[in-house]
Amino acid sequence: RMSIMEQQIQLNDHNKQEYPPMHTCEHIVNRTMMNLFGCGRSVSAHIERKKSKLDYALETAPTEEDVKRLEEFGRWKRSSFSRNLAENAVIAQGLDVTTEFITQEEAQGRFDLKRLPEDASETVRIVKVGNYDECLCLGTHVKNTSEVGTFKVISHDWNEEAKRWRMRFKLQ
Repeated sequence: RMSIMEQQIQLNDHNKQEYPPMHTCEHIVNRTMMNLFGCGRSVSAHIERKKSKLDYALETAPTEEDVKRLEEFGRWKRSSFSRNLAENAVIAQGLDVTTEFITQEEAQGRFDLKRLPEDASETVRIVKVGNYDECLCLGTHVKNTSEVGTFKVISHDWNEEAKRWRMRFKLQ
């Protein structure tokens, strides 16, 4: 009989080689979008070292003011931290990025398991960004959000027919 730790290590192979600061930023952007717009996590993601893009299913197009709120840079003190902080304020908090292993059964109701591949292992990996975000992920991340840099939206566009908002961003 295998120990619990040995069982936990049996995750599916992860074939993507992400740039950890950008990939960690994706987690924070997703949670911030969920908080600001009440939407789900991105429906499509293309994460690269120089620039990345994320697509979101939204009812209406975000305004320029919304984009500025998303970008807003850490003007908050640690003591006033809340789950609604904008992207750069979250990054500036210096939150630890940690992982936890649980079973798919334990993940039920806590996470959207629809995106798991058909042959997903029974053990799943949760990545947590402080107390701000947690999601299922096999990717590579920084150890602390202070390693991410400054999030900047380069451009964005709205597809009215598809009700999809695409955002392109970089880290400085």
